Amino acid sequence: MTIDEVRRFFNAQPFTPFTFFLADGRQFPVVSREFMALSPVGRTVAVYQPDGLVDVIDLLLVTSLQVSVPGNGSPKRRGKR
Repeated sequence: MTIDEVRRFFNAQPFTPFTFFLADGRQFPVVSREFMALSPVGRTVAVYQPDGLVDVIDLLLVTSLQVSVPGNGSPKRRGKR
C-alpha cells in the first residue's frame, strides 16, 4: 500500500470511516481524520484508538483498506490483496 492510496481515503470529502487490513490478519479502524496521522516520510501511519492508545502501521504490511459504501451499507475493499 502506498501513502498516496491512504491519502485518498484520508482526504475524502466527506470523510468515510475505513479499516486497515494487515498481512498478519490484524485490523485497525479509522473512525475520523482526527484518529490518524500520516508520517512525513510516507512509510508509516499512526492510528489512534478511542482510549488514547496508538498503533503505528508500516504501510508495507497493509494488504487492503475497507471503506463503507454509502447507500447499501456493505463494505468495499480497495487496494492490494
